[in-house]
Amino acid sequence: MVKRLETGVDVLDRKLGGGIPAGSTIALCARPASQSELFLNELTAMRGSLYISLGRTETAVQESIEASPARTGDPTVRHITGDAPIDNAAKLVSALPEASNLIIDPVDVLEREDYDRYRNFLNEMQNHMSNTGGLAILHCLAGEDIPKGRDTTRYMADVVFDLTTHVGADSVENRLTVPKFRGGRSLNEVVKLELSEEVAIDTSRDIA
Repeated sequence: MVKRLETGVDVLDRKLGGGIPAGSTIALCARPASQSELFLNELTAMRGSLYISLGRTETAVQESIEASPARTGDPTVRHITGDAPIDNAAKLVSALPEASNLIIDPVDVLEREDYDRYRNFLNEMQNHMSNTGGLAILHCLAGEDIPKGRDTTRYMADVVFDLTTHVGADSVENRLTVPKFRGGRSLNEVVKLELSEEVAIDTSRDIA
């Protein structure tokens, strides 16, 4: 039986049959102004994590994690800059230890690189995660300018989380769908997440 790794969101883990199969790659797709970073922060609480930032500095990411109202871990944060982001990311991934989380935030920078080099990076990353039994989480910004490699990311990912934020007159709702779950059942329902203090399932009312 394939080992499952918990995400840390208890009800979501139950709905996913105990969590995500070890060795999987998750594409977390969300709008830039959503609260998806809170989701990423909480994922660091479950096991040792390498947080590769392709946008914010190491200090900015660490301060965000420390200030997060959700439970978090103490991830190793590395900020990648320069002209060879895929090469630099690949070096960090290759040194990732057993049963660890890998977070790439955002993966958009890599998705804009040469198609063959990005595809090879994903294959090598997935082989490493499979061999070490960890989880890779690729944060995909669903903004106005979608990178050319986004379809490749979603195709190669084992699990796709689509997080959407709906702003009403007096409320903000975060809805999570799981359209793809390789090695398991995708959810046939929309899950409303409460992201104000911690990542949890909002059961106050059903979603039509």
